[in-house]
Amino acid sequence: MQDNTTILTKEGLEKIQQELEHLKGPRRKELAQRLKVAIGYGDLKENSEYHSAKEDQAFMETRILTLERMLRTVQVVDQAATGKVGIGSTVVLHDLEFDEELEYRLVGPAEADVINHMISYESPLGKQLFGKQAGVLIKVDAPAGIIQYKLLEVK
Repeated sequence: MQDNTTILTKEGLEKIQQELEHLKGPRRKELAQRLKVAIGYGDLKENSEYHSAKEDQAFMETRILTLERMLRTVQVVDQAATGKVGIGSTVVLHDLEFDEELEYRLVGPAEADVINHMISYESPLGKQLFGKQAGVLIKVDAPAGIIQYKLLEVK
């Protein structure tokens, strides 16, 4: 993959587009109103409401620029049913050490969210899974040592 390309699934693209729409619409209006009220309090040097709103506005504008940059370089992937792990695939793994099943979806780095079982194809586990088929043993070199998984299913 190219370094400046943002790899997203169709769902990830929709999520980013929705976030951008929210930031440019309702969120900007909300912050403009907060600034208007804070300016009404007078003396801007010691006006904590004003400074807080300005910080939030700066953060929001930076996030908008980041999302717009991502959308300019986006490559949407659609994992066809090949039986091999690719971006967009959902995998079912068996952790051999803890004897438990885990399910993850392989996504681009911009979508990665381990809490919601979405891992980047650039992560150590993602790299080991990429291109594999069900039935293989996966070994991941982690800080705690080698972790072994059996790839049970590719969806």
